[in-house]
Amino acid sequence: MARHLITSALPYINGIKHLGNMVGSMLPADVYSRYLRQRGHDVLYICATDEHGTPAELAAKEQGLPVDEFCAQAHDAQKAVYDGFALAFDYFGRSSSPENREITQHFARRLNENGFIEERSIRQVYSPVDGRFLPDRYVEGTCPHCGYDKARGDQCENCTRVLDPTDLINPRSAISGSTDLEIRETKHLFLLQSKLENEVREWVAKHDKDWPQLASSIAHKWLTEGLHDRAITRDLDWGVPVPADTWPELAAEGKVFYVWFDAPIEYIGATKEWADQDPSTRDWKSWWYDVDTDVRYTEFMAKDNVPFHTVMFPATELGVREPWKKVDYVKAFNWLTYYGGKFSTSQKRGVFTDQALDILPADYWRYFLIANAPESDDSSFTWEHFTATVNKDLADTLGNFVNRVLSFSKKRFGEEVPAGGEPGEAEAKLGEQIAELLAEYESQMESLQFRKAAAALRALWSAGNSYLEEKAPWLEIKTNKDGAALTLRTAMNLIHLYAVVSEPFIPSTAKTMRETFALTEDTATWVTAAEAKSLASVPTGTPFTVPPVLFAKLTDEDLETYKERFGGTEA
Repeated sequence: MARHLITSALPYINGIKHLGNMVGSMLPADVYSRYLRQRGHDVLYICATDEHGTPAELAAKEQGLPVDEFCAQAHDAQKAVYDGFALAFDYFGRSSSPENREITQHFARRLNENGFIEERSIRQVYSPVDGRFLPDRYVEGTCPHCGYDKARGDQCENCTRVLDPTDLINPRSAISGSTDLEIRETKHLFLLQSKLENEVREWVAKHDKDWPQLASSIAHKWLTEGLHDRAITRDLDWGVPVPADTWPELAAEGKVFYVWFDAPIEYIGATKEWADQDPSTRDWKSWWYDVDTDVRYTEFMAKDNVPFHTVMFPATELGVREPWKKVDYVKAFNWLTYYGGKFSTSQKRGVFTDQALDILPADYWRYFLIANAPESDDSSFTWEHFTATVNKDLADTLGNFVNRVLSFSKKRFGEEVPAGGEPGEAEAKLGEQIAELLAEYESQMESLQFRKAAAALRALWSAGNSYLEEKAPWLEIKTNKDGAALTLRTAMNLIHLYAVVSEPFIPSTAKTMRETFALTEDTATWVTAAEAKSLASVPTGTPFTVPPVLFAKLTDEDLETYKERFGGTEA
């Protein structure tokens, strides 16, 4: 089986993430990782908190904590939420780790040796009120391209154009709001992306037919505009320091690398963190160094992260002139909006992941988000849509099927899977249908089409309900007890099949369904076409229990409560 390296965009350290962040990177990466593991592939799923940059410094200052202590606490808080969502990372690291510092500095030295880093004197925004040079994202103003009045000095969120702080119209400090800004001279390191543009262009062209249109089009937009040399250092106290053995003057001034230079390198750094925990059995370089034909690397991210992963980081990897693994497939997502408007941490608009877990278990959210993933275009979260999906798909289609099959069988046949007669035409027809739907589900998962995969999974669940309605064992038992037993036995085998194939989407519920049956050796990781057709993996006489309600139906009162708490109107 293939080896699969999977990463999701690093969540920034500053604050708990909202549902849009979850569905835009980490959750689909987890679903895909779980699926691949079930199919027998060797999978390494890596993520980490992105901890450097001015926002971390400011957040720490607001809380009265040293920045390293703040980041350590924030990392643990985020990790607790991701554990609550059952994200099965192989390792969840930190970009402030010694490993990332070591590898980032190595990359910088190699780029310098190869002529792709240059020290330049530049004029930079300085705020006398704040007493500091302002990193680009802490200068705000009006975008000169689209007129958006809250553009940051690194990028306009509205039109996605890359900016420098000096490009902004009517600039102001994002820290103090002061417009009393000066331009002073300072020295920084520049990555000479212009010298690497043709190589990046050729590399991107190789993936045109493979990447989704969203990822490919964003990469080409950047390349069409041309790659500009970009400052990769900042005047901050917190970050990967410029190595003194290569740039002693800048190191003495306390320069650190720009967060967008070291953050993608943390994918490698976190893998080394993982390996350093058990170096006798783990080899981080076997995933990252000189492995292009051995490892398939898939990245998951929202569209705002795409330029850095398809252009800037590949330029860095190309420039070091070493055989570091580059991404094979970029799974990019559009935005999940909240009633048509943006989720906002600062404005506390929308549902955040910790709040979501306070309301309902993770599987409710996991299924809804993946079933409505913003793949081809933006999608909108509304409480009306959420409650309707939960009630129709999870409570009625899956949950009700499991409950009524097991409850009725226990009442009429006891607590063991009944025997009944031999499978007939209805069972053969069902088996063929299940095998076809399972193949569709597999196909969509293999191609990373998550909404279509969710639809195929839903169709699998629906097939069980249609079979049950057709056979109607509650009527059948009055005239054909063996026939009713066969129907229930077949339905119980469907429950076990659902437990196996639903695991990537709803792992906790899948575990509950699987543990319903007291099978002595239940090691199935997937279901073959032959097994799907026969529906005989749970033998007659297997003890079973009736689990609690898998999914509670949400009421109109619940809906109103959620809307009152979080808001529920169009933006």
